[in-house]
Amino acid sequence: MSKQHKPDEVKGHSRRDFLKRSATAASAVVVGGLAIGRTAHAAGSDTLKIGLIGCGGRGTGAADNAMTADPNTKLIAMADIFENKAQASLASLKKRKPDQVAVDKDHCFVGFDGYKKVIDSGVDVVLIACASRFHSDYLKAAVDAGKNVFLEKPHAIDPPGIRTVQAACDAAAKKGLAVVSGLCWRYHTGVQETIQRVRDGAIGRIVAIQENYMRSPYRLEQPEAGMTEIQYQFRNWYHFNWLSGDDIAQSLLHSLDKGASLMNDEPPASAYGVGGRSSSVGTIYGDVFDHHGLVWEYPNGVRMYGFGRAQAGCYDETSDIIMGTKGIANLIKNHIQGETNWKYDGPPCNMYEAEHLAMFKSIRDGKPINNGKYMVNSVMMAILGQIVCYTGKKVTWDEAINATYRLGPENPDFNTEPPVKPDEKGIYPVAMPGITKLL
Repeated sequence: MSKQHKPDEVKGHSRRDFLKRSATAASAVVVGGLAIGRTAHAAGSDTLKIGLIGCGGRGTGAADNAMTADPNTKLIAMADIFENKAQASLASLKKRKPDQVAVDKDHCFVGFDGYKKVIDSGVDVVLIACASRFHSDYLKAAVDAGKNVFLEKPHAIDPPGIRTVQAACDAAAKKGLAVVSGLCWRYHTGVQETIQRVRDGAIGRIVAIQENYMRSPYRLEQPEAGMTEIQYQFRNWYHFNWLSGDDIAQSLLHSLDKGASLMNDEPPASAYGVGGRSSSVGTIYGDVFDHHGLVWEYPNGVRMYGFGRAQAGCYDETSDIIMGTKGIANLIKNHIQGETNWKYDGPPCNMYEAEHLAMFKSIRDGKPINNGKYMVNSVMMAILGQIVCYTGKKVTWDEAINATYRLGPENPDFNTEPPVKPDEKGIYPVAMPGITKLL
């Protein structure tokens, strides 16, 4: 891991600066949107052209969700670093949406420069859902080119990356471009109503939040004959921290984001935690941790607790428990118990489609959504969580967001020397709390 940062990054971030910048960006959404969005797609009559970067399961799903949400869209370009993934995704999407997939042979790009070709192919909206290491840079490239963006989480995996995201979201607001986050629970109607009732005082004053995301290991890839080590790491990228940001950013982040919403997306003051790898051992598990336990401390005294696990054969639970002075709310189950007893009884919600429906409507209405504030806050909480678990230290928000370390090499490709290698037993070294240094 190299300690580098890009020359155009904004330096000297603090909690106070973050809150000021977030408020400025939020107000710029409306001003910028009225200037450009309505001119580009008046009255919602134009066909919007979509480009997809990252043709794995999530990327393919995002493209399907986008075309379902807005039938007056066409997918015209796509890219992946693996040709078989690009072709499989194209075939799947053609089968699902034959009238909306218009990707010519020369617009199905393969290679590490494919993202540039998608952005330059005449698209209006770019969907980014590739290895998380690239998310922040591709967001910047798309916004620089004047494109609306859907960006899957995590939006970055290290502090320089999240500063790039902040700058790109600020630029998008000024340009009147939509930036919508893959933190999809923000668009779930049952969760939205439960959160609103908590904000309205249904459980009294919040005293603590418990976020759980405990499950079996996700999408394990075996090495294939003829693959180089770096190709294998790209293929199995969920399990290498320099490509994924570890499991806090990949899984627990969804839960943290819901808790962060109830804290008004204001950053915590500090965090500490424990983590390591105890049972998920072997080549396919890469170098990520398989369990985490964390505490984020807020200036008002509230604590958010996060528990993550990626181990087979263990108890699984995904939940968001909000504890207040007058009751308890379970966000996923959409119910409140205590002085107020309530359960959501509204219609079901497909949040994956809802986020795209909101994005395309905002573009057509000339009022582009910009999710920048919570994109930065929630993902930075996950990065802070990784820092404290890897190092074993208690770390403040300001120390973390101003850190200069980068996970992995700059501009990696299939010729890059792998930043981590297995030993003779096929085991990759992992971070060691108390020894590993990031700050």
